[in-house]
Amino acid sequence: MNPSFTEEVNAQHWPYPRWVAHRGAGKLAPENTLAAMRLGAAHGYRMFECDVKLSQDEVPFLLHDSTLQRTSNGQGVGGDLPWRLLSRLDAGSWHSRQYAGEPLATLETVARFCLINHYFLNIEIKPTPGLERRTGEVVAQHAASLWQHAAVPPLLTSFQPEALAGAREAAANLPRGLLLDTLWTGWLDTALTLGCVAVVCNYALWDEASVREARSAGFRMLSYTVNDEWAAQRLIDLGTDGIITDRVDLFTPAG
Repeated sequence: MNPSFTEEVNAQHWPYPRWVAHRGAGKLAPENTLAAMRLGAAHGYRMFECDVKLSQDEVPFLLHDSTLQRTSNGQGVGGDLPWRLLSRLDAGSWHSRQYAGEPLATLETVARFCLINHYFLNIEIKPTPGLERRTGEVVAQHAASLWQHAAVPPLLTSFQPEALAGAREAAANLPRGLLLDTLWTGWLDTALTLGCVAVVCNYALWDEASVREARSAGFRMLSYTVNDEWAAQRLIDLGTDGIITDRVDLFTPAG
């Protein structure tokens, strides 16, 4: 991997597609599974967003919630269990019978799928509460190793500045983005301090003023979770760079 990749992104080199499949294929398959990414790919998507946290024994794996029960047949906090137990869970039956038996995915499994098929990945660092910095460090270390020979690394994002700080310390050459659900006081300075290349907002936060502010600071601008045509067109007209969507069945990714 080119060690100056982050500098290249800041210098307007942006290799990622505009359209990003949220959690693999949004709601059409069990989120954050390899099955979801395969379905997103079948709809023409070349970049996927996923949530990554650590097992008790620090294996990076995909899970959005802190707890297991919504998206698997497990119970309790996912980060409290070792991977040998997490790997036995069914992460598909909750969605539909079609996906019964689908396992939780490790970051390594997803990385190999993306690398073999020349897909791109947005890894949202989603720490178990209290493990923000450590999660950022370990996820970044694994990502740097897995993508070490790739031309384009994954984009690491998080709502937690401490997680991004850990990622920067562990693998400074990996590009980072600050996730925002509000434009809280100091968001721009925080993104600059963390050496981010992108800001990823709730799509409603982008308007002419916020776009101008982010662009003047040199950031790329992405949005989540965009599921309506009018919202997507508005973001394109504003000149933003990335659209994260559940509706892989509605939007045809053209780049």
